[in-house]
Amino acid sequence: MNPFKENAPRLDDCLLDWKAMSPAAYDKYEVDPYTRTRVILMNGTEFENVWFSHQFSRNCPDGDVRRALALLRRSEQQQQKMVAALKPDNETLLEHTIGYEQLAVDLTAHLAKREPDEHVRNALNFALLEDFDHLYRYADFLDMETGTRAETLVGGYTEIMPARPTIAHHRYPFDSIKRPIDSKQAALDTKLCVGIITAAEQQTMNYYMNVCAAYPNTPGRALYREIGMIEEQHVSQYGSLMDVNCTWYENLVMHQYTECYLYWSCYETETNEKIRRIWQQLFEMELSHLHKAVDLLRKKEQKDYQQVVGEGTFPAPLRLESNIDHVRGILAETVNLTACRESYAHINDLERDADFFCYQQKVNANAEDVESHSVIERHIRKFGKDYRFELAPNPIEALRDREHDNVEVGRKPKAREMTHA
Repeated sequence: MNPFKENAPRLDDCLLDWKAMSPAAYDKYEVDPYTRTRVILMNGTEFENVWFSHQFSRNCPDGDVRRALALLRRSEQQQQKMVAALKPDNETLLEHTIGYEQLAVDLTAHLAKREPDEHVRNALNFALLEDFDHLYRYADFLDMETGTRAETLVGGYTEIMPARPTIAHHRYPFDSIKRPIDSKQAALDTKLCVGIITAAEQQTMNYYMNVCAAYPNTPGRALYREIGMIEEQHVSQYGSLMDVNCTWYENLVMHQYTECYLYWSCYETETNEKIRRIWQQLFEMELSHLHKAVDLLRKKEQKDYQQVVGEGTFPAPLRLESNIDHVRGILAETVNLTACRESYAHINDLERDADFFCYQQKVNANAEDVESHSVIERHIRKFGKDYRFELAPNPIEALRDREHDNVEVGRKPKAREMTHA
């Protein structure tokens, strides 16, 4: 599929009425988990495009371009409303959060497995363990709040167990900034990957920032507040990978191309026929957005789309699927890594006065004040052990104890980490 060779509708024909923006929601009791996560992914993708368009417009002196962006943005906003309507109103904040974290785990793992750039792949696998641990923390909170077992929401596709403990994720801001890619040298898969993962993590960050103040009890607010801070680190990390030398017009083309690719991927992999038709409709609308972006690039910078995305044929579709073996392997190999400027380091190799330890002492001086730890300890006091969904023992011996939450792995030097043979 090459979207540049497809016929596109007129932009004005892409505008929707209220009925079109209000499709029937999926049934939360019957939906495949990956349909739910595709909805979250595309909601975040639309959000990224809308806010990129706003920033472009605020930095552009050309009124004609600003008006073109306004038309594109209005259509993107309508698409976002359409996608957001697919979430049913009886799906709770916590149930929806499990979908966010399952998306984070399986999207990141899928992208890491296909990523040719080692620097980008390392960033993906590093944050993967953290989202995997977040899934475990929220699942235990969900179990205490409602008695709902998160394994039913993830469909058994994604395990639920501790990884690098969330308390160990809090790092000094300098360590979130990585070396940007060079779009002129990077593979198309890499350029797509950086844009996709940044938008997805940004959506999670924004969701938690808003839910934090809306959650109806103090522990829930505290948990969303803490994990929302980690998501900000992830957005900083992934956003720092973007090519800083791309122009606004090149970025516009890349954003629209990425949307086309994702809607096409959703269409190719969706199992719900009703929602599959929605992905097709949105893909066709995105074609008009992409073609307009190419027109602006040509008129304003005298460049062709090939200078941004090459020949333009999509790579293999993005697939949301089970990645249990990959996650277990990364957990076994990298649980005690932390970010260290543009790279990563084993916790034992850091100097005692490293920024990581200084920041930990300031923010997490008392582990009992850290909600991601407290939620597990409360679950253990109430039920005698934590909640997990494991297909085999945790690869890290120190994380197998279900009657005590480990706060040392990945955080304290010389922490025991023995891996499972």
